[in-house]
Amino acid sequence: MTTRREPTARQLRLAVELRRLRDAAGLSAREAAALLGVSPVQISHIESGLSGVSEERLRRLASHYACTDDEFVDALVALATDRTRGWWEEYRGLLPTSFLDLSELDHHASYQHDVAVLYVPGLLQTEDYARAVFSSRVPELTAAELELRVRHRLARRVTIEGTSPIPYKAVVHESALRIRVGDRTATRAQLDRLMQLSEADHITVRVIPLDLDGFARAGSTMTYVGGPVPKLDTVVRDVPHGSAFIDSEAQLNAARTRFRKVEDMSLGPERSRDFIHRLAKEL
Repeated sequence: MTTRREPTARQLRLAVELRRLRDAAGLSAREAAALLGVSPVQISHIESGLSGVSEERLRRLASHYACTDDEFVDALVALATDRTRGWWEEYRGLLPTSFLDLSELDHHASYQHDVAVLYVPGLLQTEDYARAVFSSRVPELTAAELELRVRHRLARRVTIEGTSPIPYKAVVHESALRIRVGDRTATRAQLDRLMQLSEADHITVRVIPLDLDGFARAGSTMTYVGGPVPKLDTVVRDVPHGSAFIDSEAQLNAARTRFRKVEDMSLGPERSRDFIHRLAKEL
């Protein structure tokens, strides 16, 4: 089997989950290889994402690991056998791989939740707003790199505006609505877009006002992406080199709790829409 040079985040997630199953079963890589009738090197490659695994071998591994969660195993099989080459492939070699991984995560998401404190979430951004965000990057991007990032961000909007949009919730702090990353006109257009999108049945936008007490206890920027089963959910956080994907059970549980707290503290959808409308009128 061909060895991959650079596994995608999706391929690495499969590798991590298979390694977790083996560890939970108390088996070494050598013991797992013997049960499968392959070399320990092949198990190592599978568990590092450097090699794929067939459905038949994956199900045999799951059986040897005494995994009885059929829904989870089916989801892992879908990860292993998926051959989707989506719209993001046109950016391969042009943008950092984290951009492509994020697009692929969007494509396979069952739902998405965003908590935003400083910037409007990427899926909700207008072109001018996105350009202003990327223009503030240090070190400064070249004109070509800037346009690639803006075009990619706009293309990601298919996740909530395409023919099969996913359920989407965003909790946005008032500071993110007030900070003018661009000029007054761009800010007003961004607020108008938020109001327009919030009218859709599958999109919920809620606001955290600045004068709310106790927000520090629950709030931090994050993106929570639902997988085919809860065990395959993912938290995305921005880091200097792009995006970091978080998938440990403890951190996923913490992120679910964090989102519930922030959502409970926020204004309801109608009051949030009125709030955004008032901010737009002030401009």
